[in-house]
Amino acid sequence: MDPARPYGAGKAGNVAFDPVAFFTHPRTILRLMSWVFSMVVFSCIVNEGYINIGSERLLCVFNNNADACNYGVTVGVACFLGSIFFLILDIYFPSISSVKDRRRAVLLDLVFSGLASFLWFVGFCFLANQWQDTSPDELPLAQGSDAARATIAFCFFSILTWTVLTLSALRRFLTGSNTNLFTWQHLDPPQGNARATPYPIANGATIVTTNPYQAPPFTETLDPQKLTQQRPMAPAF
Repeated sequence: MDPARPYGAGKAGNVAFDPVAFFTHPRTILRLMSWVFSMVVFSCIVNEGYINIGSERLLCVFNNNADACNYGVTVGVACFLGSIFFLILDIYFPSISSVKDRRRAVLLDLVFSGLASFLWFVGFCFLANQWQDTSPDELPLAQGSDAARATIAFCFFSILTWTVLTLSALRRFLTGSNTNLFTWQHLDPPQGNARATPYPIANGATIVTTNPYQAPPFTETLDPQKLTQQRPMAPAF
């Protein structure tokens, strides 16, 4: 198959899975960071984001607004599962031979990453605003304060990671013919030490080949007069 096919489909199945190369790839590192950040956000809200003041009813630490806590948990869980899904997709991506399936996978990555960036931005603004409006009287002994600040901080960090993933997916989508932009694998090095040698043809174009035994046939008729002119003359005695 041709390695230059769109989205690198020509390289499908040619390279074995390399865990070191995969987990050291920048895109994989960003996905792992996004996975950790989303887990921290919804864990902080679920564990310490609700308090009860003199009753059994739990109140959200963000200005007693249940929508703020629900929003943070929902976005956090969705991005947590999305990060796992795209990590698995990146592992199996090199084995996908269909160009259409590869294009759909990259487009899905682009849409989800862009949507996640937007949702985290909205969540950061929403939670920061609600926390600013929260009065100290609503949080006796500063209950849940550390969890609230950690939630806002990791919402901001999530904006950065998902934005970079969005730009990476956009670049992959626009330059689909480049294999290295779509997989963690690299192109195989050229075999042997053969050097590319150009061979002119009749219409002025050039054929480049790495095999010296595959030179094209002569396409130009030799002129005896030119040979006579270029042939060195013997010295006259």
